[in-house]
Amino acid sequence: QVQVAESGGGSVQAGGSLRLSCVVSRSLFSINVMNWYRQNPGKQRELVATITSSGYTNYALSVKGRFTISRDSDKSTVYLQMNSLKPEDTAVYYCNVKRGAQVDAWGQGTQVTVST
Repeated sequence: QVQVAESGGGSVQAGGSLRLSCVVSRSLFSINVMNWYRQNPGKQRELVATITSSGYTNYALSVKGRFTISRDSDKSTVYLQMNSLKPEDTAVYYCNVKRGAQVDAWGQGTQVTVST
């Protein structure tokens, strides 16, 4: 069973930066898709960024140009670098990794709070 654990959340002022980390219990070479989602209470979970095993990346329009997703296979870790943070980026951020129908693992989430 694959496990993932996020870290790096916190409180920051608008315009600041944070880097989230997601440690995966299995080699990233066995994972096809790595995602970061975010969610606020009473709202749907939103896909923020994706990176695939081939290195393809994709971003939500709301974060494009500000957030960068990357991975370090040696450390089995996926990162989300968040720059120029805005109050509307405040949410719980979740890491999700997938491999077809075999793997669909989620972390417990890490809180990001951006104040004005």
